[in-house]
Amino acid sequence: MTTQPDTRGRAAAATIFVCTTCRRKRADRPEGYDLPGVGLAAALAEEILRQGLAELTVIPVACLAVCRRPCTVAFAAPGKWTHLVGDLDADAHVADIVATALAVARSEDGIVPWVERPQSIKSGGLARVPPLGS
Repeated sequence: MTTQPDTRGRAAAATIFVCTTCRRKRADRPEGYDLPGVGLAAALAEEILRQGLAELTVIPVACLAVCRRPCTVAFAAPGKWTHLVGDLDADAHVADIVATALAVARSEDGIVPWVERPQSIKSGGLARVPPLGS
C-alpha cells in the first residue's frame, strides 16, 4: 500500500517510511500483539491529505529492522539526512510526525534543530544517516 497525495508530477519533498511489520504486545488480542504501523501509516496519509500537504509522501514498508521499538518511521528526502525514530503511535504522535516531516522537507540539510523537535521525536530517535554522496 503506497499512499501519496497528488503532486502533479513533482517529486515529494520528504517521505515518511512507516514500518508495518513491527509487533506491539497486546494482552487484549488473541494473537498477543498488534501491528501499529498499519494504523499509523493510514492515519498519517489521512492527515497529510486533510492538510493538503503535497510535499509529503507516506510509504508503508515491510521492515525497518527496529523490532524492539515499535512503531518505527524514517524521514527521508533527496540530498538530506535520513532520520529513524521509534516508539511512535497513531493515537498520540501523528501531529508530531507530520510536523517533523515538514521540518525535514523545508530544511536545507534535513537536520531539524533539537529544540524544534517534538518530544516524541527526541525520545524516539534511533539514528541519523547522511545523504548519499556526503
